[in-house]
Amino acid sequence: MNVVTDIILPLALAFIMFALGLGLTGADFLRVIKQPKDFFVGAISQIILLPIIAFILVKLWPISPELAIGVMIIAAAPGGVTSNILTSFAKGDVALSISLTAVISLLSVITVPFVIATSLGLLGSGNVSQNVSLTSMAISMFLIVTVPVILGMIFRRFASNAAIKFEPIAKKISIVLFVIVLLGAILAEKDNVVSYFADAGLITLALNVIMMIVAFYVAKLLATGNAQKKCIAIECGLQNGTLAIFVGTTLFGGGAFVIPAATYSLIMFATSLIFVYLVKNN
Repeated sequence: MNVVTDIILPLALAFIMFALGLGLTGADFLRVIKQPKDFFVGAISQIILLPIIAFILVKLWPISPELAIGVMIIAAAPGGVTSNILTSFAKGDVALSISLTAVISLLSVITVPFVIATSLGLLGSGNVSQNVSLTSMAISMFLIVTVPVILGMIFRRFASNAAIKFEPIAKKISIVLFVIVLLGAILAEKDNVVSYFADAGLITLALNVIMMIVAFYVAKLLATGNAQKKCIAIECGLQNGTLAIFVGTTLFGGGAFVIPAATYSLIMFATSLIFVYLVKNN
């Protein structure tokens, strides 16, 4: 048994989602109704445009089917919880960022299996998809993603003072757990990691940069203001790498399938910090 993938990975993801729930209130969901235009611009950019751009890249890029599916997995993942922090640094709309992260994370139980199933069909990966159970993945994601978020919200509702005090600690623990999972995924493929990173590094960098630029200009065209376009660009650039590694490990047994999530996770913070620096005072 691999301790990192079998025990630490699902527990880490569950805790990260619980930490997300601790910071949520009913207002974060009501904002979707009160501020629908900005929310839907962000949601469509992340749920629809990001997988489409990823699919175009994997069709044009000369990579193996396993890495191509791995790219689609990270593209299907919801936004990362650190997007809220970086949105704040960029002087973006933090409230919108929280709403997008929360709602898209809950919708990921449906959207991630759909994107993966569609990708397997369109990429002609029949031999890969034979042993894949998207239903069991959706159930696993519901238990490890949705349930912890709801538990975090319940804790925030009935023990608000304790939840508010624990939330910043929980976020720090989440970062540590994410690093452990990321290192575990890389070390598990230590014999092939150099070649995998060589193959997947450039395409995940391209996906990250292209998507942030596309999201920024789509938001510039359709969103209501400068703070909102900063938020949407960051939200589309920072993905939940832990969830992507969990899906790649649970569904495909890890290996090359999780490498794009690992390379993307390493790249996205650097590009997002550069983006924050460029737009913070603009």
